Amino acid sequence: MNLKISANFQQLKGIIYIFPLVLLAMIAFFLYQEDALTVSSYVDFQKDWFYFLNNKLSQWPQLQNNLTQLGDALIFLSFLAVFIVKAPKIWQALAAGSIISAILSKALKAIFSVPRPAAVFPHDTFTIIGKPLMSTTNSLPSGHAITNFTILTILFFAFLPQKKIHKLLFFIIFIAVGLVLIFTRVGVGAHFPLDVIIGGIFGFISGITGIFIQNKFGLFAWIGTKKYHPFFIFMLTVCLIIVVNKIIVDPLIIFYLTVISLIYSLYLIAADYFKKS
Repeated sequence: MNLKISANFQQLKGIIYIFPLVLLAMIAFFLYQEDALTVSSYVDFQKDWFYFLNNKLSQWPQLQNNLTQLGDALIFLSFLAVFIVKAPKIWQALAAGSIISAILSKALKAIFSVPRPAAVFPHDTFTIIGKPLMSTTNSLPSGHAITNFTILTILFFAFLPQKKIHKLLFFIIFIAVGLVLIFTRVGVGAHFPLDVIIGGIFGFISGITGIFIQNKFGLFAWIGTKKYHPFFIFMLTVCLIIVVNKIIVDPLIIFYLTVISLIYSLYLIAADYFKKS
């Protein structure tokens, strides 16, 4: 598996950046055409979209609240911890991509300084699931969307099949899953529609950049090496404690599944570490 993933990553070419950059240019041009490039006009322009989508998506509050947790890197990556042993190439790219996504998220939020819906709209006019996010400066882009698409992009290219028809089907599934996950942020009342779309595009950029960085420099080639297993055992144990605490506060199904995944991953890593060579 690791060799196939490595081969897939090596096939990725720089021309792939054209796709997300064109999408971002199209969105910018669209907003310019609609005179929605200022913070206030950006918010006002999406008001009806936001209310419509929030109303429709919030009809499944438990589903939205569970799925939106996957925008938390700790939760999503916990489900992928098995690949530390099974396919470390994935985690090497994830490590690089996660750093890029964190930098992009923090920098872009500071640049755009767009308020969240709960900071500009009356709370009784839309549905808020979970704790209301009142920040006045960090709605654009959605950090959850960046995280989701960073991880999904790396998984997409890691397991990309060879046949064209299979590639097309895989791409459709990739986009569909990504959109379902990122639009939960609108469903829970935390972001505007364009926040999550733009965040998803930057997540795609983070994902492919993580792959390129690992291909070029191999900064995280140590991941998967047996002597570093104790580090991951420690980190996953810390994650397990954090998730258990989350369950105490909010017993969501997704958190219980995360605990199961972490325990299984800890078992696999420990078994591999103590296995005789």
